[in-house]
Amino acid sequence: MDNELERFIKHKENQYFDRKSARIKPRDIIKHIVAFANADGGNLVIGIEDKGEVTGFNFQGASSPDEFILAINTMTKPNPVFRYKEIAINNESGKQDSLLIIEVEPSINSVIFASNDEVYLRIGDKSVRLTHDQITNLEFDKGQRMFEDLEIVDSGLSDIDEGLMAAYKSLKRAETIPTETILNGRGLMKNGNLTNAGMLLFGKNTFLHLPNSRIRFLRYDGKKSETGKRLNIIKEFDYEGPIPMLIEKITKDVKSQLREFQYLKEDGKFTVIPEYPEFAWFEGIVNALTHRDYSFKGDYVRISMYDDRLEIFSPGALPNVVTIENMRHTRYARNPRIARTLSEFGWVKELNEGVNRIYDEMQLSFLNDPKYSEPNKNSVLLVLENSVTSRHLRDTDRLDEYMGNLNFDSLDRAETAVIAYLYNYDRITVKETAELLGKSTGYSRVLLRKMLQKKLVAWHGTTPKDPTQYYSLENIVSKS
Repeated sequence: MDNELERFIKHKENQYFDRKSARIKPRDIIKHIVAFANADGGNLVIGIEDKGEVTGFNFQGASSPDEFILAINTMTKPNPVFRYKEIAINNESGKQDSLLIIEVEPSINSVIFASNDEVYLRIGDKSVRLTHDQITNLEFDKGQRMFEDLEIVDSGLSDIDEGLMAAYKSLKRAETIPTETILNGRGLMKNGNLTNAGMLLFGKNTFLHLPNSRIRFLRYDGKKSETGKRLNIIKEFDYEGPIPMLIEKITKDVKSQLREFQYLKEDGKFTVIPEYPEFAWFEGIVNALTHRDYSFKGDYVRISMYDDRLEIFSPGALPNVVTIENMRHTRYARNPRIARTLSEFGWVKELNEGVNRIYDEMQLSFLNDPKYSEPNKNSVLLVLENSVTSRHLRDTDRLDEYMGNLNFDSLDRAETAVIAYLYNYDRITVKETAELLGKSTGYSRVLLRKMLQKKLVAWHGTTPKDPTQYYSLENIVSKS
């Protein structure tokens, strides 16, 4: 099977890709075309069924490729910029047939409407109809997209980092395609000049043309930044260059500054966990570099690491259609060409997918949810907290000695689970024990009392009915 055809069949529908049967009416593709244009662009393949059968156009009742193209030109306003081609294939019946590939460009400075005045936006693998207020917000956001497409006068192919471009071509299996063709095809070059997006992605001397495109990493000793004689910066890195190189450099240095902690699993075995889950901080940094407002000349991306948290600061407010409240399920890229290219490098997730996974990864690491805010309404700040205080308690020699003296083979499964929980979280209640074990509170209360009698845990409370009572290892450890 041809590689391109195999990709169209197997590729998961997402922010940039959809496929439809030629059985549908031409007008039914309009919402997807409009949605792609209003978001980050994308490809629509016609001639493949939802389950992947290649049915093409050569059957009774199918609309022709020309009818689909006519629908786009007559049922959208203004018309989006798009290209199309037909590719020859053999359909499921073994007959010669074709597929229609429609590549839609992102609309830069205008909202694209369907002929019935409805507006759609691509969010993940869905084409979502917008409300009147959302359309108004989208119209405002479109004006901010123009910066990405502005030409840098007197720039050109000589400004391209050839090694980085070669890596991109290899990923795309496009080694034989001229660099200029690729840049023009992705909207990263116009009239022989690189655009701002082209320079940010592949430029050798990005900083000379866009000085605020740099990124800074600061490591502080303590929980706040000090100045003057009490200045507490212990590591400081500044990075310049195209975004893919920035991502690689900052990733290496952030990793070098992260601490590791011991974690006790329910089987009584220790494992090492990082200070923060890698996906959470990496995705936060990539999102900051991808979606920041590069037209904002007064600031740059900053990463600040404190003893108890990691802060990722990105210049530029969220686009109007995205809010702190809806960002887990709404996507809109301020820089769609940058976002799409970094997606092809394998870094950028669909925005809501990435944000959702940051939440999930923090929860799986038993850390607080990430905190997003918009300082002064002109920037985005992500804060990841690390619960370092409680983790330091878990790393003391005294606690480790106690755990080493325990004979886990003598404990039953429930006791082992409670000990592991206490090692990792310091205290446990009857209710939390019941939730941990999937048992009743009565069972859990009896279990904890037995563990108290065995001197495996300590009890804290004033009376047996004290609503604030809990169990810990604290007194046991201090006596060992």
